[in-house]
Amino acid sequence: MRLRVAFLVVVAIVGAVGIGAAQPAAPSVFVAYFWHARPDHEQEYSDYIRTVAEPIDEEARRAGAFIEVHTVQPAPDAKGDWTHLRIFRVKDAAAAKALGDALDAATARVVPDEARRNANKARAATLRDFVREEIWTELR
Repeated sequence: MRLRVAFLVVVAIVGAVGIGAAQPAAPSVFVAYFWHARPDHEQEYSDYIRTVAEPIDEEARRAGAFIEVHTVQPAPDAKGDWTHLRIFRVKDAAAAKALGDALDAATARVVPDEARRNANKARAATLRDFVREEIWTELR
């Protein structure tokens, strides 16, 4: 009986103090890159994202640079200054600051040939223009 009472007291204390209780997760941080495909190059830029950027993204994700990435486009009737939005969910603000360098490092691993990297970069420059980067935090 005493053992049972002691056990219940310990359970009550642990519950009250929160020992072993899961801590609330910090709000997610997102890095949003807005791009505008050049006229008549929207599909070609979308293909570039699938064939060139996504393998690099996957390497960066495996290396811990970010948690997930989504690429979205505005609805057909939407007005705006961008055609492609790439949203990276990262662990925290430090990871948001480090994302660009992490993506560059992943690029070097996936495309080790510098001439090919430069060719990809030149091709991308003919397809799209950078609009802006924004960093967001999740509302909790």
